[in-house]
Amino acid sequence: MGNPGAVPGGRQQFHVPDERACRNGRRGSGFIRGFGLRHGALASTVAHDSHNIIAVGVEDADLVHAVETISDMGGGLVAVDQDRVLAKLPLPIAGLMSDQPINRIRHDLDALIAAAEELGAVLPDPFMALSFMALPVIPELKITDLGLVDVGEFALVPLQVHGD
Repeated sequence: MGNPGAVPGGRQQFHVPDERACRNGRRGSGFIRGFGLRHGALASTVAHDSHNIIAVGVEDADLVHAVETISDMGGGLVAVDQDRVLAKLPLPIAGLMSDQPINRIRHDLDALIAAAEELGAVLPDPFMALSFMALPVIPELKITDLGLVDVGEFALVPLQVHGD
């Protein structure tokens, strides 16, 4: 996955979809701004249209922990920080739906939003924003298991980090 700390400014977050349906082993990665995370990671299997695992985080270890937690749950949403799962919402039906009552789902979703805020997230619902970062049919740049895609050009974008 690389080391996000090596990115100039040190606060860029990885955005890593992990192809989970066909098990082809493809993993796209890139950088993203605007989530505001200062530490920890968020991950989800609600990632339109492919519903791969998608994660955003500051450190590699947190990204790995978030993806492993999602895999162990069979899909869902999770917020992690270091070795701790701060909040989670299991979605065991195709990684998209819960078999729990709505009150339980609402409680877990509220806990996820609060955990994301604790990690520094500045968006009102970072999980909703994260879900659309993988949708390669709406502009502008999106992430897929093939890598970063320029939707307007229908082309993969190489990742390059330029120093200050």
